[in-house]
Amino acid sequence: MQILGKYFILIGIFFIGAGIFFLLGGKITWLGRLPGDIMIKKESFSFYFPFTSCLLVSVIITILLKIFFKK
Repeated sequence: MQILGKYFILIGIFFIGAGIFFLLGGKITWLGRLPGDIMIKKESFSFYFPFTSCLLVSVIITILLKIFFKK
């Protein structure tokens, strides 16, 4: 039963984070434009992959999960 409580707290934190992201998303202009994000523009083709931004978000989420699920 204790693990279920942890999962509910984690889901709640996720929803709070998503809400904050949607409220402040327009103000975080640097996310998605970091050095290392790949952008290729040609005449009729454009490709964008935010590599560094994905890496940064992944590291932050990993740290938060390690702190939350520490044994």
